[in-house]
Formats: sequence, C-alpha cells, structure tokens
Amino acid sequence: MEIAGHSLHRLRDRLVEGIDGPLFALALALTAIGLAALYSASYENAARVAAQFGNLAVALVAMWLVAQIPPQTLLRLAVPAYAVALALLLGVALAGEVVHGARRWLNLGIGRFQPSEMMKIAMPLMLAWYFHRREGSIRLRDFALAAVLLAVPVLLVARQPDLGTALLIAAAGFYVIFFAGLSWKVLAGLAVTALAALLPLWGMLHDYQRRRIHTLLDPTEDPLGAGYHIIQSTIAVGSGGITGKGWLNGSQTHLEFIPERATDFIFAVYSEEFGLVGNLVLLALYALLIGRGLSIAAQAPTMFTRLLAGAVTLTLFTYAFVNMGMVAGILPVVGVPLPFISYGGTALATLYIGIGILMSIYRHRKLVQS
Repeated sequence: MEIAGHSLHRLRDRLVEGIDGPLFALALALTAIGLAALYSASYENAARVAAQFGNLAVALVAMWLVAQIPPQTLLRLAVPAYAVALALLLGVALAGEVVHGARRWLNLGIGRFQPSEMMKIAMPLMLAWYFHRREGSIRLRDFALAAVLLAVPVLLVARQPDLGTALLIAAAGFYVIFFAGLSWKVLAGLAVTALAALLPLWGMLHDYQRRRIHTLLDPTEDPLGAGYHIIQSTIAVGSGGITGKGWLNGSQTHLEFIPERATDFIFAVYSEEFGLVGNLVLLALYALLIGRGLSIAAQAPTMFTRLLAGAVTLTLFTYAFVNMGMVAGILPVVGVPLPFISYGGTALATLYIGIGILMSIYRHRKLVQS
C-alpha cells in the first residue's frame, strides 16, 4: 500500500510539474463559463457540450506538453515552426479545400487542418527569436525586416479570406515588434501612412468585408441581411439588464434570433442570461489572466522570453476585445472567437498552448538561458 501511495504521489507531482496555479485556474474558470453558455446556446444539447469537453481534453494535454518545454527549446523551434506554418499557408493557397467560399483548410485524409491557427503561435515565436538574436544592436532596418516577416503570412491569411485570423496574427507580431523597442515616432509615421492608405485599401477589400464596415456604421441599412447579426446581438446584450434573465432563459437565444450563437456570438448569449453582473465577472477574469501574463513577461530573464510572453498575453487581450466589441456593435464583424468561451477545438488548443508557453517561461525564469 505504501508503494502504491508513493507512486500515486509521484504521478501527481509529475502531472502538476510546470503548471502555474493562477494561470490554470483562471483559464479553467473561463472555460467553465464557456461550457455553461454553450449548453444554453446549443439548446441544452449535451452532445455539443461533450464534444467541447473532448476539445478541452486535447487542449489541456497540449498545454501540459508545452509547459514542460524549456524556453531554450522554444527558441530553437522558432524558425522551423515559422517555416512549416508558412509552407502550409502556401499549400492552402495552392491546393486548399474550399468551404463556404473560403480556402482555409488542408485536407489531411483523417480530417481538416487550418494552418493559420499554427501561425498564431509561430509568428510571435519567430519575431521574438529574431529580435533576441539582435539584442543590443537593433536598428530601424531590423524592424523593417520584421514587418516583412509579419506581412507575408498576414496577407496569405487575409486572401483566404479570413480577416479575423489575419488580424490576430498581425496583432501577435505587432506586439513583439512594439516590445522590442519600436519608437513612438515610427508608430506615428505608420499611423499617418495607414490613414493615407485607407482609400486604396478600400478597393482591395472583398465585397463582404465592405458590407461589414457599412453595417458597423449603420446596421439598420440592411436589418434582415448584413445588419442582422449586429442588431440581434446588441438587442440580446441590452436585454440582459443588470442581473440577466437567468441561465437557459434567454429569449433572444432560445427563439433563435442570435446567429452563430455557439461560436462568434456566444458573448450575446452570455450577456442576455447573466447581465451586467455576469459581464463584470467575465471582464475581471480576463483582466486577472492578462495581468498574470504581463507579470510573467516582466519577470522573464531574456529578451526572447519577455517578448514572447508579452505578445502571447496581449494577443489574448486582442481576442477578447475584438469579440466583445464586435458583438456590442462597436467593431466590424470579423469572425474572432471569445477566448476560452466560444465553441471550437482548434482555437481552444491554440489558446491553451499559449497558456503553456507562459507556464514554461515562468517555470524557467531563474535559469540562465542562452
């Protein structure tokens, strides 16, 4: 019995090794909220929730595995990961599977794979490696080359078209470039250039993307078409009031007014049923998660780990900000899931891999790294 007990203790210690308690608890709390919202959004469909539990199991295994990898190994994997992800994106552009008019997937025979999700992790890894190699002698041309490394995959993903994922990849790369020391003068120049480029960029947008911007400015212009998503989601958010209508009692949800209620618009379901109080709880959990991530970034011992931790953390912020803004009608609909809440396996795995990276960086923060 003593031997069996000792073995169980060793197994338990091995399983929790490298796991950061606060990060793990916050991510699980958000995921639990997501499972409750999904149960309501899917009309109490236990099979849908069970499928998300399966996705969660895969994501947790991925998180644990990544948390065991030392940052030195992540540093060595950065270039190969970026090269493979870029090659897969080129494969999608040449021979990807088209679903609902978008070429975003590669058919692997046993299932479909979306390489753009891999790039969400590979991009900050690559740019953090790039600036780490140039620490102490970073010049303007280094930022220019980093921008090229970022722009190529972003454009490939935007052409699929997948504006939401392209935005998240761009944000992850931008945060690395910003934390590497990009000056405010350069940022101001880029902002002016971006404003000047709005007119030609408008001509490059797809028709559905232009309609989304028109809809943002005036959703009532096409209330039964392009404006329907925003109108119904804002009604649901507003109708929740202070305390909400109660779990499983959302009328907008259960009368099927909210589109994509299990994925991109699940925040509308949650807001209607849990109200302002529930939203404040959700915001507090996100704030604590982001605060913990930034604390890990501040304690990281090398430039690579600081840049990587900061980018991963602020990418989580971007996920939440863009999705909530989209559902509330203050940002265009771009297809960004609410982190840890929306239904979906690939996005959930990507998020937990990001959490695993933060855990690895925190665990090895006192080690001398090269």
